Amino acid sequence: MNKSNRIPTNSYFYAELKKTSVNFSSAKLFILNELDALSPALTYHGKHHTLDVFAVSEQLCISEKVSERDTTLVLTAALLHDIGFLRHYREHEAHSCRFAQEILPNFGYTEGSIKKICSLIRATKIPQSPKNLLERILCDADLDYLGRDDFYAIGQTLFQEMRVLKMIDTEENWNEIQIRFLEKHAYFTESNLQERTALKEKHLNKLRQMHL
Repeated sequence: MNKSNRIPTNSYFYAELKKTSVNFSSAKLFILNELDALSPALTYHGKHHTLDVFAVSEQLCISEKVSERDTTLVLTAALLHDIGFLRHYREHEAHSCRFAQEILPNFGYTEGSIKKICSLIRATKIPQSPKNLLERILCDADLDYLGRDDFYAIGQTLFQEMRVLKMIDTEENWNEIQIRFLEKHAYFTESNLQERTALKEKHLNKLRQMHL
């Protein structure tokens, strides 16, 4: 099933969030505004990636039957998981967590909630290390594209980003990296295991054939 076939965004969650002390809508607007300052060199890790991860996270929370309260945590972490790139490329997850600790109290998030959000963010660090369902959801959302039709288009944006930052030189080396990454990667949620694995394997086989 491709991205467009997933369950559409459900405004029910937003209605429920209004009943809590957390001002999620304002936090979302603030974070997205901050993301506008990301370097244009981040052709992969830009605001567009965060919006994609946010949308897939919401869809997975619905598919995996996550509660409204926990959905808030996942969606907040999705918005923040790459904001650390504003401060540093390396170890951006740690910087994203610090950013969360700095700004989320202003929007009604408790210390316990922020701790969980930081755990969610840290779980996305490669190699991913989710320890519970919420972390599995965010990890799968972060790499959802590996099993989608736009895999090659999105992959090219990451190749471009790494090349500009002098982390890689040739497309041949990039394909080698992709093959090794796909060989080690596995989805964690039942939803993505069922909906993304088969196409991801096709992408891997095609890359292997190209690399012969």
